[in-house]
Parts: sequence; structure tokens; C-alpha cells
Amino acid sequence: MESLALQIRSFAGYLEAERAVSPHTLSAYSCDLQQLLDFVQQERGTAVSAREVDHLLLRRFLAGLSKGTKKSSIGRKLAAIRSFFRFLQRRGIIEKNPAELIATPKKEKLLPFHLDIDQVTTLVEAPQADQKYELRDRAILELLYSSGLRVSELTGLDIGELDLATGMVRVTGKGGKQRIVPVGSRALEAVQAYLESRSSDARKGALFLNTRGERINRRSVTRIVDLHVARIAAFKRISPHTLRHTFATHMLEGGADLRVIQELLGHASLSTTQKYTHVSIDRLMDVYDKAHPKAHSR
Repeated sequence: MESLALQIRSFAGYLEAERAVSPHTLSAYSCDLQQLLDFVQQERGTAVSAREVDHLLLRRFLAGLSKGTKKSSIGRKLAAIRSFFRFLQRRGIIEKNPAELIATPKKEKLLPFHLDIDQVTTLVEAPQADQKYELRDRAILELLYSSGLRVSELTGLDIGELDLATGMVRVTGKGGKQRIVPVGSRALEAVQAYLESRSSDARKGALFLNTRGERINRRSVTRIVDLHVARIAAFKRISPHTLRHTFATHMLEGGADLRVIQELLGHASLSTTQKYTHVSIDRLMDVYDKAHPKAHSR
């Protein structure tokens, strides 16, 4: 019988080849299952298979994480473990999924942090337009905020997927699902300026390139955001995903329908998008408290 390590490797191959998950998801699941493997080998020895893993062992593994790990991270690890054992169950390697009855920990209710309009404007305008890579940085920041893209979606874009004439971009999201998203005029201008700064033979393939002329990656985009946040020193450190949260919040505050925002963000479930309604309600109450003459008598 295959060892647990080989079974995890087979599952990773399945996720990549058949499920077509994103590199980020594949890396996260692989790391989570490697962490489980290390725990099981420490508990049971190296020559262990999935059949020897029961729900009590899994509970001990998750309990050991509870002190220094966020509940959301534990929930993700449990989801990876469930998917792994479900994969083995479908292939007849195990009879029961030992993770099926383990309850997912309730997530902390954290509202997504977002920038206000002045802050996001200052950030996207931080790159200087007289330098080649500053043009690229400006285009990246503008597009993240204009269209609410995930970083993986932005780095995966090819030039042919952005139609400058119609102002639309074809995005490949989670699970390989594609959607069409509008691009604002400022973002289109920034992308156009960046493309014009590239040599004619480089105006094909990947939309955004690094300094070596290769497709830009997630870490580079994070460094770009960090660089310009530090330059303006206007607020605390943020992630590229903050621009996605900002896009959704500003759309909702501007009157966009929640279903429309769901489509633009590429959320499979409306419940994922609904977290932005809490941000909007907080903003509504803040405005009410400041504007209504009787608000403070409540």
C-alpha cells in the first residue's frame, strides 16, 4: 500500500491536472498536508498510510494548531484535509473520510480593511510617470483598483485579454472560470502608456513584465504595493488585496447592486460578497451620526 506521503503527492497531481486549481491554492494545500504528514509521522512513524489516520488523530493535530494559528487558517487546513481524504475515498483507498465529522471552527468576524477615495487616489498616483517601471507600477495599481482583480488574475493576464478599445478585460479566476470585467478610463490610459513604453517585440504575451522581461509574479506585485505605500507614508502597510476590497466597497457605496459586485469579483457565492454590506452599513451609520441633528440623543 502507498505511504501517506505518496498519497499526498498523488492528490497534488490530481489538483493540478484535473481540478486546474491556481498555483497559490496548490501551494497552500500542499503545505497544509505536509504539515499533517509531519505530525502523523511523529505520532505513528514514517511507514504510515491514510488508513491509519482516524478522526482522533486529526483532532489532536488541529488542537495543536489552535494556540498560535488563526481560526480561518485552521479552517483552510481542515478543508484541505477533507478534500484529500475525499479523494482517497472516491478511489477506494479508504472506506470513510475521518475528517468528515470534524466541525469547522467559526471564523473571526473581521471586516475587510479598505482605503477611502483620497487614500486610494494618492496611492495609485504615487508612481512617477517619467520612468518605465513606474509606468508599469501605475498601470498595475490602477487596474487592481479599477477592476477588483485578484493578484493571481492580474499576473496571469496576457495583452490580448485586455481590449483597450472597448475597455473590457477577460479574467481567468479560481478554478479556471473566466469572466469579463470593465476597466476604467484612468486604468486604460495607464496601461496604454505602459505598453507604449515597451519595445514593439515585447508588446505580446504577458501584460505585466518584471525587470528581466518575464511575466511578473505575486511577490513582485506585493513589493510594488509596499514600495509606493512606503513612499507616500499615508497609512499603514496594506496588501494588493486591499485594493480589491476597496473596489468592492466603493462600488457598493456608489449604489452598485450586490449581485453585480459578485459577478465583477468572480465570487461563486453571494455570501462571500455580503461581507461588504457590513462595511457599507458602518459607513452609513458614521455619516448619520455626523449629519443628523438628533443622532447623538439616541
